[in-house]
Amino acid sequence: MTAGRRAVLAAMVGGLLAGCASQKKGTDASAASSGPSATGPAPAPQASGATPSTTAAASRPAVTRAQVVARYGRSVPHSWGFDAPGVVHSLPKAKNEIALTFDACGGPGGSDYDRALIDFLRERHIPATLFINSRWIDANPAEFHRLAATPQFEIANHGTRHRPLSVTGRSAYGIPGTRGAGEVYDEIAGNRAKLTRLLGAAPRYFRSGTAYCDDVAAHIVRDLGERFVSFSVNGDGGATFTHEQVHETVAAAPGGSIVLCHMNHPEGGTAQGIASAVPHLLATGHRFVRLSDALQA
Repeated sequence: MTAGRRAVLAAMVGGLLAGCASQKKGTDASAASSGPSATGPAPAPQASGATPSTTAAASRPAVTRAQVVARYGRSVPHSWGFDAPGVVHSLPKAKNEIALTFDACGGPGGSDYDRALIDFLRERHIPATLFINSRWIDANPAEFHRLAATPQFEIANHGTRHRPLSVTGRSAYGIPGTRGAGEVYDEIAGNRAKLTRLLGAAPRYFRSGTAYCDDVAAHIVRDLGERFVSFSVNGDGGATFTHEQVHETVAAAPGGSIVLCHMNHPEGGTAQGIASAVPHLLATGHRFVRLSDALQA
């Protein structure tokens, strides 16, 4: 068993993947059922080549909420966890590439900004994929714009309310999941529309709050035009690891790994652990990529 897999199992036992540890049970449950948030910062300049018409077209999912409910409203899930069909856990045929991914969860206990972590990645020109929740954007509009304007970073969808993605309302780590196909749609599409409006292009990748989903919800992610990305190495244990633990876990990541850490808990050990693990990995012949650099569309 690899060190990365041992870290994953330890985190599962300890309930460490929430990333918003201080969030109380039931927080935002009523808001989750009310549909996507329409709030957010003013639109950023559109990506090169984007026009108002193409941006508007990209923001419209391939299917509507009514179609999703009609298609999946009576479906019974057969799996729950990190391994639903179609979920991406590692990079294909990668011998020395590693994808660093950082979640920004938003909401109570999860809307801070780990500036030291991001500054390190910028200064060392380390590419990364940032999974950003709608509520984190609302709390950090200036920081979001700076992240979006940094070419080495890729912005991905971390949901509207940071919910585990379930069609039956299942919870993970005390965070209530979406209840039904309609709420699954809202969780994905609400933040998708916001990111498309701000970035000028739709996000390509999605990760739910806690990274949990069932197989029906995973199909809905695909139908909305995104790929569900999980992880193979739990790098910071839901932002609970010390910097020594982060270093030990991330430095042991083999080629092809998708590493999950957090960028919304500056009080944790993530920044210092990443700052020591990255040079080690570079020295041993690894290189870092964004998800879109390694995964086919």
